[in-house]
Amino acid sequence: MPVGALSATVPRACPSVSVRARITSYRDVSHAAVWIRGPHGITDRPGRDPHMGSEHGPRSSPHRSDTTLRVNGKPHTLTVDHRRVLLDLLREDLDLTGAKKGCDHGQCGACTVLVDGRRVNSCLLLAVTLDGSDITTVEGLSGDGEDPHPLQRAFLERDAFQCGYCTPGQLCSAVGALAEAESGHPSHVTDPATPSGRPVALDRDEIRERLSGNLCRCGAYPRIVDAVEDVTGAGGT
Repeated sequence: MPVGALSATVPRACPSVSVRARITSYRDVSHAAVWIRGPHGITDRPGRDPHMGSEHGPRSSPHRSDTTLRVNGKPHTLTVDHRRVLLDLLREDLDLTGAKKGCDHGQCGACTVLVDGRRVNSCLLLAVTLDGSDITTVEGLSGDGEDPHPLQRAFLERDAFQCGYCTPGQLCSAVGALAEAESGHPSHVTDPATPSGRPVALDRDEIRERLSGNLCRCGAYPRIVDAVEDVTGAGGT
C-alpha cells in the first residue's frame, strides 16, 4: 500500500477542548455538558435494535416485558429485553449518556446512578427488575432548576476532574454517600461508638472510604474529596 494511502486512513486528532469548557456548556449533550444539564425528552437513535428496549417497539413477549421507570422525574414505559441492563437502557434507549460504561463489571463506578435514592452500578442491574423504580442520573441531579447541584458546583470550583470520564459516576456516588451518612449508615471507618441511626459526620477519611468504589484513572482523588468536603461543610445534600 502506498504511504499516502496508509496515512489517509489515520484519523485526524480532535481539536483540544478543556473539560471545564465542556461541562460549563449547556448546549452540546454529546460532550460533558450532560453532567450539568442533560437533554429533555427522548431521541431515538438510528439503527438501534428495536428488540432490546423501545417505547414504541413490539409488545411483551416471553423474552421482553413492558417496564415503567420514572427517570429524572419523567415516566417512561418501554418494552425491554430481559437481558438489557439499566446502563444500556439509559444510554441507548433514553439518550441519557451521562452514566458511562467503564469496566462493565461493576468495579469502576463510572456507571453509578441513583435508584430510589440509593447509588447502584447500573451496568449490573437488569432493567426489568426495576419496574416502578425512580431513577436519577447525573442529568437529573439539579432537578428542574437551571442551577447545578451543589456538588456539581463544588466539582467545578475545585477542578475535581481531568478527563472527566468518571465524573458523572463520582457525582451520583457522592450524592448517595451524603444521603447514607445523613441516614446513619456506617462505613468501614466509622467510629463504633457512633450512636446507631444517628447521622455520621463526614471527615476526609469517611469521604475516601465511602467513595472508594469509584475509580479515577487520572488520580483526581484529592480534589474530589475537597469538593465533597466543601458540600458537607455547607450542609448541602
